[in-house]
Amino acid sequence: MRRGGSSVLVPAALVAGSVLALTPLVWMVSASLMRPGEASEFPPPFWPSRPTLGNYVELFTRLSLGRALANSLLIASATTLGVLLLNSMAGYAFAKLRFGGRERLFRILVAALVIPAPVAMLPLFLMLRSVGLVNTYLGAILPGTAGILGIFLIRQFARSIPDDVLDAARLEGAGELRIYWTIVLPLLRPVLATLAIITFLATWNDFVWPLVVLTDESRYTLPVALASLVAEHVPDTELMMAGSVLTVLPVLLLFLLLQKQYIQGITLGGVKE
Repeated sequence: MRRGGSSVLVPAALVAGSVLALTPLVWMVSASLMRPGEASEFPPPFWPSRPTLGNYVELFTRLSLGRALANSLLIASATTLGVLLLNSMAGYAFAKLRFGGRERLFRILVAALVIPAPVAMLPLFLMLRSVGLVNTYLGAILPGTAGILGIFLIRQFARSIPDDVLDAARLEGAGELRIYWTIVLPLLRPVLATLAIITFLATWNDFVWPLVVLTDESRYTLPVALASLVAEHVPDTELMMAGSVLTVLPVLLLFLLLQKQYIQGITLGGVKE
């Protein structure tokens, strides 16, 4: 009897939790389709009386949010590609290549994870200003490509690659770059998918660093542009919800597309030595 009760209560609790988590997201989409002022009624309706895409049209026409969306796509995609390339090379080197001070340098990198990101923003900004990268896309992209967490994840995963496979390739005359490109990268695919999702999500949702390094409104990312719209259109709840949907939708689609590899990368990275 007790086992039968738990078999019902657990799924019911999971369903209730899922409903609670999804309700604000569903209302966000619903409110984005409402007519101006409809979401501010009391009590607020859950569904639009007459769905309209006017809020989205206004975002892309009068408010020119399409440029901010393109900026976010450019910065998040370029940062993700840079992280995958550089961190995979560094993680593989720390896992399989032998060089002096390897373990000491890796320990220093891991220790740097405890440093809060805002602490490093001022010196990083001053460095970028000294080389003329402030208010440039490159200035918004480069700092994100040096991810210590990504190096750590790939290093832990790459340690599971058999040394015999790499040694056999070296005996065949393959160089380290060829080994990395043709053997190591395909084996790292699960953890690379996990790292891609983590990096894209973090970069896409980042508000503080683009606000600091980008001064021209034409280069603003979507979170920064939406924050500036809030000050100008506080009563326009429906318009803000439409902007929020545009912010959430790309990362949601990315996660749904790569969720299998994401889960595989986490589980394999957690059990392999």
